[in-house]
Amino acid sequence: MSIFEDNKLQSTSISELGEFGLIDHITKDFKSKNKTTVKAVGDDAAVLKSALDKLQLISTDMLVEGVHFDLSYVPLKHLGYKSVSVNVSDICAMNGKATQITVSIAISNRFPVEAVEELYSGIKSACEKFNVDLIGGDTTSSVSGLVISVTVIGEAKEEKISYRCGAKVNDLLVVTGDLGAAYLGLQILKREKDIFLANPGVQPDLQGNDYSLQRQLKPEARVNLIEVLEELEIKPTSMIDVSDGLTSEILHLSKCSDVGITIYEDKIPIDHTTMNLAKDLNLNPIFCALNGGEDYELLFTIGQEHYDKLKKDVDFTIIGHVTDKSEGNNFITNDSASHPITAQGWDALKK
Repeated sequence: MSIFEDNKLQSTSISELGEFGLIDHITKDFKSKNKTTVKAVGDDAAVLKSALDKLQLISTDMLVEGVHFDLSYVPLKHLGYKSVSVNVSDICAMNGKATQITVSIAISNRFPVEAVEELYSGIKSACEKFNVDLIGGDTTSSVSGLVISVTVIGEAKEEKISYRCGAKVNDLLVVTGDLGAAYLGLQILKREKDIFLANPGVQPDLQGNDYSLQRQLKPEARVNLIEVLEELEIKPTSMIDVSDGLTSEILHLSKCSDVGITIYEDKIPIDHTTMNLAKDLNLNPIFCALNGGEDYELLFTIGQEHYDKLKKDVDFTIIGHVTDKSEGNNFITNDSASHPITAQGWDALKK
């Protein structure tokens, strides 16, 4: 299924199992861990028990072959893992905890049962990593490739939930981890695909790019850092995850909170391997960090009273601050020049 793995899977036709046989086959090893899961897969509907002191959070993402992923270089196991991780990230972006997921797939007859098993092995790994329960979904046929739709359910106490709206003037703007690596991983994969198509006998050269490739193929929802914020007694005043690019997410926070935001070039966190790879590919590492997307880091604002709690934590970087709306959204370069922030990141409905 991928030019980057030696696939020697058997080939069992899905029609041999049928829809319900396939569902039973791919979900038999999933075990529920959350107390709120009363009944998971196996009935007409899942049954959940709501925690009395918490609100439920629900989010849905759809991944479409040819739009969101290319199976010529994306292993199915990684795709399954990523489909869960990016949804869990949405719950993290609300300062909540993911608890359950449903997974629906539309699949063409070119995929054997073993391919679906690979996909669900990644889904299972992610469920175990993020401690979420698979509680249902649907399967159907497709005439145009693979479609994956994941709905995630989470929970949070009402007073703990962070929305995109809520940033206040003089708040600090913080981002977790580092940026730009996932975008560069995608560029490497596209480059090697082009080389492979032109010269099928040439093996892909992925040496030395492990970090960027992992960030693209197997992103990690920042569940651990939500726990850190809880321990530090920090509730973000506004929050979003970096899926479409840092600049796009900044503009979302700015618009929803009705404020301006200023960020600084010298504060943008970029891993040294990302910096070197960008230069090797003749790309500007700052451009990659600002507009690349798919980093699935958390971007949030906090009151200045929390500065000392985060200033020495390597997992958090203060990259700017919130201003009055009249000042607009600005990017301050290393030479102190100010440029308006514009979104050049991913938009699924634009070319």
